[in-house]
Amino acid sequence: MGQVVKLDKTEAAATAAPHPAAANDASIPAPRPRRKPSWTPARIGVYGFLIVAALFFLLPLYVMLVTSVKPMEEIRLGTLFALPRHFTLEPWAQAWSSACTGLECNGIKGGFWNSVAIVVPSTILSIAIGAVNGYALSFWRPRGAGFLFAILMMGAFIPVQVMIYPLVRVLASVNLFSSLPGIIIIHTIFGMPVMTLLFRNYYAALPLELFKAARIDGGGFWRIFLQLMLPMSTPVIVVAVIMQVTGIWNDFLLGLVFAGSEHLPMTVQLNNIINTTTGERLYNVNMAATILTSVVPLALYFISGRWFVRGIASGAVKG
Repeated sequence: MGQVVKLDKTEAAATAAPHPAAANDASIPAPRPRRKPSWTPARIGVYGFLIVAALFFLLPLYVMLVTSVKPMEEIRLGTLFALPRHFTLEPWAQAWSSACTGLECNGIKGGFWNSVAIVVPSTILSIAIGAVNGYALSFWRPRGAGFLFAILMMGAFIPVQVMIYPLVRVLASVNLFSSLPGIIIIHTIFGMPVMTLLFRNYYAALPLELFKAARIDGGGFWRIFLQLMLPMSTPVIVVAVIMQVTGIWNDFLLGLVFAGSEHLPMTVQLNNIINTTTGERLYNVNMAATILTSVVPLALYFISGRWFVRGIASGAVKG
């Protein structure tokens, strides 16, 4: 019995004593993981592609900016990429207030305000109707909701040119052809399918329990929409505003056909400036007018680009 106890003590001492090799291993620091090289061939290829793509898209903008601040004497020299020797803003002033857009020489200023008058109500109406449609098709599911949604989606993919003549006849029959209300109605109609799809997919991604809880609390259709759904729709509303403003502002065909001569948008006025030739073609004025026409969409993207990405990431285009 005593030997067993002695052996147990010996074994305990042996296990308690640190092994020399183990002690040496503990004093050696663990090797650090190898750092991956920062410039791998794949990363170099990606950055190279991005730089080439940026130059490809920025080069025309650079040429437009440089040409718009050059006098015609320098433009005739053919130095397309050279910086201006004599900087001037006269082409910009002429494009804005005195360039000829056909028989009149009032510049592109009138087209700018016409575009504003078209874009603002068209954007508000199309987003409001699309939000209500998307909300109804996501939660309330009225009878025939699937059929209605299919019709709206078909309208989003039908070419505009196919429906121009029927719409001309319809608007002419109600005395809205070639008028400001007529072009606003046209842009609202063509914006509804995409806006409905956008809001329906966004609302469908929201938890259904929120809607059920609001129904249990006695909320009706409009109360739930205005007090619950609409305050949660800021990301998708930002995306919808960007899509509608840029789409309507850049439109040419619908504005040319339905707006009438008194309400021509800025894009149509730009086309008239470029195609109106009385003597020498003023390339600096044409470039200045082009940049002025694209200022609003560019500013919108630069200012709200972060919100656009956030809206997409939060489910605005899921589904």
